[in-house]
Amino acid sequence: MLRRLHHEQPDSFAFTPANQKWAEAQITKYPEGRQASAIIPLLWRAQEQEGWLTRPAIEHVSTMLDLAFIRGLEVASFYFMFQLQPVGSVAHIQICGTLSCMICGAEDLIGVCQDKIAAKPHHLSADGKFSWEEVECLGACANAPMAQIGKDYYEDLNTERLVEIIEELDAGKVPTPGPQNGRFAAEPLSGLTSLTEYDSGRTQYNASAQLATDIGDTVQRIDGTEVPLLAPWQGGASKTKAKAKRKAATKPKAAAKSAAAKAPKPAATKKPAAAKAPAKAATKPAAEKKPRTMTAPRKSGADDLKLISGVGPKLEGVLNEMGFWHFDQVAKWTKQEVSWVDERLMFKGRIERDEWIKQAKKLAKG
Repeated sequence: MLRRLHHEQPDSFAFTPANQKWAEAQITKYPEGRQASAIIPLLWRAQEQEGWLTRPAIEHVSTMLDLAFIRGLEVASFYFMFQLQPVGSVAHIQICGTLSCMICGAEDLIGVCQDKIAAKPHHLSADGKFSWEEVECLGACANAPMAQIGKDYYEDLNTERLVEIIEELDAGKVPTPGPQNGRFAAEPLSGLTSLTEYDSGRTQYNASAQLATDIGDTVQRIDGTEVPLLAPWQGGASKTKAKAKRKAATKPKAAAKSAAAKAPKPAATKKPAAAKAPAKAATKPAAEKKPRTMTAPRKSGADDLKLISGVGPKLEGVLNEMGFWHFDQVAKWTKQEVSWVDERLMFKGRIERDEWIKQAKKLAKG
């Protein structure tokens, strides 16, 4: 397929200040003289910022990496994940049309897009809010048919649900990603046949859908304020921005819990099981206690928190931003303090599941 730059182009492109810092951090991942290796993440960031990849954006990235413009264009035109034409201002819908999805109804989903958005792929809807295309296998065959919208998968679709999703997006809502037929992940439609002991303790959604739902980051454009902003070896994200983002993310939850606790409950809905859940949710904030934190590691240097099983580079960066740098800090967490930390982690439940405190006590002893 011949891929060309769109005939209408903006006059210029520039990363937002935060995205510029992010891009510069990515370049440092590669040895001197090999900066060109950063071209795909930088082009992708430009597309996430603008929605599509413009000629000025390709040239801007190429200049940052000391590449001839034609080299940047070669990469952008080779990979189909780069959109070389404008996409919908709200969402660009990618319908998987490969075998599993096709035999499960992908053609019907394409028909919805043709009817609700535009007759042809890569054309904008009349209001400019939506665009669509058919793509090759997206790797969610067990949940066919499916579509990728923004950063997330919407699986187990049918025509009625896709129409609803488009209408929700049009109304400014963010539909919950993941399976759309009640499945948790990719278990059999008839229900779990193994590992059933884990079924009762799972979160409301699977890990990917749960995280997207928690942080509200699914169809929104990247503006550079995501955590972490900088590469770990450059000191992590801006603490001020990271704290502000976490605080903003937790406020709606706290407000919702408070409102749920105060709101009168209709007599008709007072069922034994339903009555216990709100009461438990209402007491959770009171059970939290903020641990003692540090503004910086001790003079001897920060401990490598990644030695705690279950803590990767991203979680270590989050813990550092929260003020935890050493094993003995984690080892001293009480149950209430664990609740406080867990509420602010991007991956909830790992502290107890992976026994961080037990591990930290051993590591603190050397």
